[in-house]
Amino acid sequence: MRLLILAALVGCGGDLDQPWDLDHDRIVAIRANPPAILSGETSEIDGLVAAKGALTMERSPDQVIVAKPESLASALTFDNGKWIVTAPDEAALDAARTELGLEAGASVPLQLGVAYGETLFGLKSVALGNTAPNPVLGVMRIDGSEAPAPTTEIVVGKLVDVPLLVEANEDDDVNWLTSCGTMHDFDLPSAYLRVEVEDLTEGELAVVLRDPTGGVTWQVWPIRAE
Repeated sequence: MRLLILAALVGCGGDLDQPWDLDHDRIVAIRANPPAILSGETSEIDGLVAAKGALTMERSPDQVIVAKPESLASALTFDNGKWIVTAPDEAALDAARTELGLEAGASVPLQLGVAYGETLFGLKSVALGNTAPNPVLGVMRIDGSEAPAPTTEIVVGKLVDVPLLVEANEDDDVNWLTSCGTMHDFDLPSAYLRVEVEDLTEGELAVVLRDPTGGVTWQVWPIRAE
């Protein structure tokens, strides 16, 4: 499995599906919780995964490997169905810094190869020797109103522009995704959804926010057009 993951990561090509489309098999986001840890601290790896004709799921990967640096492979363990990274002591971090050509005291990026099944692969980095939390979603608006709780169904009209807004910093990366309708400006904090005649009229709406420290958070709602 390790060789399969490495080969897939090296050979990853472009995705022919729309980058905002939740109605196909894909890894939407991979999360390290938290994304940066000090010696002795731990971080759990999970992800948001979409599947064609099904709902998205938060789940642990089927397989995770340490891609780089290999000297820190023992930092990754599998325990009770969860993949856990434990930051090693300073001596091990200093050795890894030397291996990677980093300055003394610099964060050590632990590069992980992540697999869901035999077809979905991704990369995730956990910063060792530093500390940072995942971001928290702030103000979100859907069609001009405050976004509801994630379990609340959103109902929108057909053939109308439905504005979407999430509060984000200038250096944050935002993606809006949907399996209902067509997304426009999907990679901007301010996007809009339009359900055309040929579009699916029921599915999910999601927003993913990534910050410069490697932190990630998301929100998913059921959505229907009528």
